[in-house]
Amino acid sequence: MRIFTKKLPHPDLPAEEKAQLLQNSEYQERMVESTFLYLTLDLPTAPLYKDEKEQLIIPQVPLFSILAKFNGSTEKEYKTYKENFLKRFQLTRLPPYLIFCIKRFTKNNFFVEKNPTIVNFPITNVDLREYLSEEVQAAHSHTTYDLIANIVHDGKPSEGSYRIHVLHHGTGKWYELQDLQVTDILPQMITLSEAYIQIWKRREEDETKQQGA
Repeated sequence: MRIFTKKLPHPDLPAEEKAQLLQNSEYQERMVESTFLYLTLDLPTAPLYKDEKEQLIIPQVPLFSILAKFNGSTEKEYKTYKENFLKRFQLTRLPPYLIFCIKRFTKNNFFVEKNPTIVNFPITNVDLREYLSEEVQAAHSHTTYDLIANIVHDGKPSEGSYRIHVLHHGTGKWYELQDLQVTDILPQMITLSEAYIQIWKRREEDETKQQGA
C-alpha cells in the first residue's frame, strides 16, 4: 500500500504561525510504499446513550464505511506524544487472501475498552477495485473477495471468549467452532456477531464462472 503522511502544526499555535509552518518542507505530505500483513479497520466511537426502554443501543456500521480508510483520499489524524499527523492510505496490490482486523480494543493506562459496534458485511462478492490506485486497477483482473473465516469476540475484553466461523469449501456450508464444540450455522447469522478478525479469499476466474452459473 501507499501511505501518505503530513505533519500538522501544534493546535495551540496562532493561525499565522501555523500558516508559516505549513510552507516548510517538514510539513509537506510524504509518501512511502509498504507491504502489509493485514488491514486494520477502525470502528466509529460507540454512542453512550440508551433507547426509550433504557437499553444500551448497539451501533452498526457497513463494512464499506470502515474500508474507506484505504480509498486514497480519506484522512485520519494520528497523535503521538509530541506530534500530530494526517495520514491516508491507498492499496496498490491485492493478495490472494486478505485479513481484516477490526479494531475493537483500545488500551489506556488503566484498562482495556471494547467497542461493541456490529459491522454489517456481505458474505460474498466484496469488490475492492475502488480502493486501488487508478494506474494499477488495469493490472488486477480479479478484485472480488469471499469470506472464508470469521473470528468473533464475545463478552468483556478481560473475560470474554472467542468463536470461529469457518466455511467448508467442499460443501459450501458454514460451521461454528468453540473449543471442541462444532455446530453448523446459517450464513446470515454470521453477520450479527462482533467480528474481530476476518479472512477473505480472492475469487479467481474459474470460481467467478461457477458463481455466475
